[in-house]
Amino acid sequence: MSNPFILALKARNLTVEIHHHSAYQIVLSDDTPFDSTINGILYEGIHGFLIKPHIPHFCVAEKGTLNVLNIEPYSNIGLELSDRFIADQDDIIFNTPADTNAFFETQKDNLEVTKIVDALLSKLPAVNYDERVTKMVDYIKINYFQSDITPQTFADLVFLSPSRLASLFKKQTGSSISKYLLWTRLRQAIYLILTEKERNLTDIAYETGFYDLPQFNKYMYEMFGMPPKALKHNSDLIEIY
Repeated sequence: MSNPFILALKARNLTVEIHHHSAYQIVLSDDTPFDSTINGILYEGIHGFLIKPHIPHFCVAEKGTLNVLNIEPYSNIGLELSDRFIADQDDIIFNTPADTNAFFETQKDNLEVTKIVDALLSKLPAVNYDERVTKMVDYIKINYFQSDITPQTFADLVFLSPSRLASLFKKQTGSSISKYLLWTRLRQAIYLILTEKERNLTDIAYETGFYDLPQFNKYMYEMFGMPPKALKHNSDLIEIY
């Protein structure tokens, strides 16, 4: 089962208001240095950063392009990133491309997002997934758009009580079932937004399992710090893992 908790986007000429979100976020420039204010501290001319969830920040990159990776905090890869912070540290700043390569252990002057992701995934221990977890993941992949999915849905699917099922899923993925389902819906919604830009956002919200556009807006802002409309006009898809 591949790790599904990374969203990689490319943002052009980005200027966003101060915000925070519930994902770990890695922001990297592959061309021009940029400025960012994180927790009220201005960092000028940097090449990237990694921040914890819920840290207020904003970026100004009016002349360049930023690669943005959002990582679900309670996934196995999110938990691996949490171990890279020292006590009371909320952010890690990359002042030069060499800082980025050193942190992610990638080759010199190689800032390709796919290489960064490969380096992150290589740090994860191998997991032999329980067949019941795999069955649930497969179910979510096929049925994520159904708005009436509940814990009992999965309990009936694999013949475990909801509480035992939740414990097993959390142990193997690091994520709750509800977080996994939400992340799957957001991934698919973002894919549609960025590959079918003529589509109506309300239609995309319904198609991916959200009750309505306000609910979709709420979760998008919580996770990525911007509403779907801003994402649509200022970003391109790199890859969704």
